Amino acid sequence: MAYPIITLKTKKDQSLRRFHPWVFSGAIKNTEGVINNGDIVEVQSNRGDFLGLGHFSEGSIAVRVFSFENKAPDAAFWQGKLKSAFEARKSIGLIGNKETTMFRLVHAEGDGLPGLIIDMYDGVAVMQAHSLGMHQQKDLIVEALKELFGKDLKAIYDKSESTLKKSGAVGTDGYLWGDEPKVCVPKEYGVRYNVDWVTGQKTGFFIDQRENRDLLGKYSKGKKVLNTFCYTGGFSLTALQGGATLVHSLDSSAHALDLVVENVALNGFDAKKHACIKADAVDYLKDLPEDYDIIVLDPPAFAKHLSARHKAVQGYKRINAHAIRQIKPGGMIFTFSCSQAVDKQLFNHTITAAAISAERKVRILHQLHQPADHPVNIFHPESEYLKGLVLLVE
Repeated sequence: MAYPIITLKTKKDQSLRRFHPWVFSGAIKNTEGVINNGDIVEVQSNRGDFLGLGHFSEGSIAVRVFSFENKAPDAAFWQGKLKSAFEARKSIGLIGNKETTMFRLVHAEGDGLPGLIIDMYDGVAVMQAHSLGMHQQKDLIVEALKELFGKDLKAIYDKSESTLKKSGAVGTDGYLWGDEPKVCVPKEYGVRYNVDWVTGQKTGFFIDQRENRDLLGKYSKGKKVLNTFCYTGGFSLTALQGGATLVHSLDSSAHALDLVVENVALNGFDAKKHACIKADAVDYLKDLPEDYDIIVLDPPAFAKHLSARHKAVQGYKRINAHAIRQIKPGGMIFTFSCSQAVDKQLFNHTITAAAISAERKVRILHQLHQPADHPVNIFHPESEYLKGLVLLVE
């Protein structure tokens, strides 16, 4: 099958020859044929060499390449991609795991499916397309999921409306297959969560912090823990599960804090050991009322684009300096950045600057990252976005 052709400028083909899946609009020399948002296009070098097939999008990232082979993608092609992602999760023990029933099945470029996220919540697949081209494959994706999971699949929910809008496309959230489950309480290392994929952030939960939450739980016995930017309380619950004597969950959203209280009760944790604080985290960290043993700093992305990187760095430095200055001697800080524009090296340098500003001795105990179900495509370093440190402050 012949597809519209996008020809790149001289020397702009080098990244694709190294299997990086993005083509930026500024790299395009010319086009052949009518190309609409979401169409499959063939990308060629300036000399006419085949480079890859991808979905065209209107915007900075003009093409997301899903195949470097000159072969038309049929139903079997997309089913094979989904099966590969499924087998990868099976190999790391997430398929059929009764203690952890929520995980990421498809991590976009990390699984060779750029523009597609699929998270699993106790048998419910929540799909989020970030490109119209990938969203147009939803019927094939539904069939592939049904075949892979069989009777263990309860429903498939499409949550692409907001992400498609950013690319100039239109979509409507809703169930693609199955009915809304009456009860769905997924677990993570035995901790249960009420997850709202319909109105919640992202696909409903921040699955990418699973292993880091588990690590916090191992350090929490007998400790006082402050969980800032807590959302629905993931770090708070694992701290309680780990035996913390006091956990404070801080967020500026009253609705998020209500969900934390529900999750604490859902797990049967002692409510006397937990309290919610509705406040701005930056202001609260300036003068802490408790001598916390552990502080968790897991803010939303301060920089979603390179243009906002400097401002983001200043934000990370500020909150970390406050925490380092305020925490008791011998205390730990779990600090994170999910800003793709702030790489690991820059984040580490920022935390170093915060420690210098706070005039405290700080050691790094752990360097943290996203879990194995959020794989990094070795040819696409941008798919590594979550970075974190566990600090010991003297």
